[in-house]
Amino acid sequence: VQVVESGGGLVQPGGSLRLSCAVSGSIFSPKAMGWYRQAPGKQREWVASITNGGITNYPDSVKGRFTISRDNAKNTAFLQMNSLKPEDTAVYYCKADILNYDSWGQGTQVTVSS
Repeated sequence: VQVVESGGGLVQPGGSLRLSCAVSGSIFSPKAMGWYRQAPGKQREWVASITNGGITNYPDSVKGRFTISRDNAKNTAFLQMNSLKPEDTAVYYCKADILNYDSWGQGTQVTVSS
C-alpha cells in the first residue's frame, strides 16, 4: 500500500492550503483516513479523521478551521486548511486504515509565516 501526500507549501498567516492524500496498491478501500502533523521538537498529533461513511472528527485546536473530506471512488482524502496560524507549521502526514492496518505517507511540509 502506498500513501502519498501533496499540496504543502509556504503560506502567510490567515491564508489557506489544501492537502491531498492518495492511497494505492490495495483492492480494499480505507476504513478510515486521517491527518496528523509533527512540528520540530514535538510529538506527532492528530489533526482530523474521516470514516468511509463520512463521519469526521477534529481536535479543538483546528475545529472550525480545517475540513477533512474524501473521495471513496479514488481512495483519496483532502484536508482544507483555512485561517492558518504560525503554530500550524509542521510536516503533515496522512494515515490510511485498511483492514485494521495503518499505512502512513512520507509527509508534506506546511509552513505558515509572513
